[in-house]
Amino acid sequence: MPPRAAPGALLVVGDVVTDIVARHRTALAPGTDTAAAIRTVPGGAGANVACWAAHRGSRDVRLVGRVGADSAAWHEAALTRAGVRPRLVVDAGAPTGTVICLVDGGAAAERTFLTDSGASLRLSPADWSPRDLDGVALLHLSGYLFFAEPSRAAARAALAAAHARGVPVSVDPASAGFLAETGAERFLSAVDGVAVLLPSRDEAELLTGLPDPADAASKLSHRFPAVVVKLGAEGALVAQDGQVLGRVPAPPARASDSTGAGDAFTGAFLAARLAGAGLREAAAEGCGAGARAVELIGGRPPDPAPSS
Repeated sequence: MPPRAAPGALLVVGDVVTDIVARHRTALAPGTDTAAAIRTVPGGAGANVACWAAHRGSRDVRLVGRVGADSAAWHEAALTRAGVRPRLVVDAGAPTGTVICLVDGGAAAERTFLTDSGASLRLSPADWSPRDLDGVALLHLSGYLFFAEPSRAAARAALAAAHARGVPVSVDPASAGFLAETGAERFLSAVDGVAVLLPSRDEAELLTGLPDPADAASKLSHRFPAVVVKLGAEGALVAQDGQVLGRVPAPPARASDSTGAGDAFTGAFLAARLAGAGLREAAAEGCGAGARAVELIGGRPPDPAPSS
């Protein structure tokens, strides 16, 4: 029997973007054509996390994000079909963010992103209301919010409101590239007070300067109550109070597209935590979702009601 769900919702504050996924089996050929299979799908780290949490059993998942008028209805419909209750602020001055995901033909189906954040990082403190926390048991903030103003200020406002209500907060740093530009200490200061940090291997190294993920997890867990370092096909490391509790293996997967695999891990991890799971059990759920995600195209779970 699965653990009994705890009362309270999961609220995700984060990015909602349009992903253009281009899967190319051969190396990119500069100056000419490279054959690719191309699809346009809804994405965004925050939105993906919310959808995977709903897919993995959370009954009340909410999302606050900012989109352009160009595709607001499309994104709202996709989130609603996925079981998420969206509150999307429509930006009159910027289009919805767009990410071109270049996915190579290697065994890991590694992706490279070309990112135009558009409206997503224009989320501002004015878009946030403490009422968004009514009935919420866990707040998750997408790390992308911390890489620009005014979204950094919006994230800090949400974090402060959660602290005032005693609502635990989790953060996924989300992007090693943007993290390197922002700087480790600036990011760590911005997320001070977070209960659970969920970095990838590369992000953990950037945040600590330590190349060994176990050392990095241990160091980060002196600063944050719980740390889960995502290792892709190698599973995840769980650390608490300066100690690595163990490595959780990932199930085998046949990768088609690694886009959103970390978001799937985070969404399933949070769903399991809300259902009463311990850190290692929740990490195992995350590993399972990540393995499932790489077998799919795009960063979302299967659409329960695909459009014709």
